[in-house]
Amino acid sequence: MDAQHWDDMYRSRDQVFSGNPNAVLVAEASDLSPGQALDVGCGEGADALWLARRGWRVTAVDVSEVALRRAAAAAADVSGRVAWARDDLTTTPPPVRAFDLVSIHYFPLRREPGHSALYGLLDAVAPGGTLLFAAHVLSDLIDHRDGDFDPADFYQPDDIAQLLGPTWNILINETRPRTAPAPPGTHHTHDAVLRALRLS
Repeated sequence: MDAQHWDDMYRSRDQVFSGNPNAVLVAEASDLSPGQALDVGCGEGADALWLARRGWRVTAVDVSEVALRRAAAAAADVSGRVAWARDDLTTTPPPVRAFDLVSIHYFPLRREPGHSALYGLLDAVAPGGTLLFAAHVLSDLIDHRDGDFDPADFYQPDDIAQLLGPTWNILINETRPRTAPAPPGTHHTHDAVLRALRLS
């Protein structure tokens, strides 16, 4: 799933996603004081735009140039509040302790020995900042495997929770029913959600 894969996917349709922010983000970030946010795998930008309209300054990163162009085109009302960046955060870690919120929604983060890509994202959370990680529950994915994609190869929130040390306070680590309809052609009925506060 390289940049070409995602560019081709976005080119295949005029709009891939609904344009609405992810329901988990709305539920979990509405009570946070705006600061610096990192939107990992921002896609067409709905989450980044929702955060920016609530006063956040957002770094929105994706590997797809096509998705980023679409996102930027919808951002006229938040000019200067979102920095759109084409990058692969699995190979190029973000700045350390730079963000009050690191938001990772349905991002295909592959498990690896040493967890270097994951730790790069965790290290981006500033002291007092929030990590928010949401994924489709594994059972929804395993029941509907597609081609060579094996969902067990990718991190689930509970995997990440077990790697957080004493400098973190886990506020939420749960599975919950989706409040929004699953994307067309998918069978996602539940979300797995991790919300954690970095203490130091």
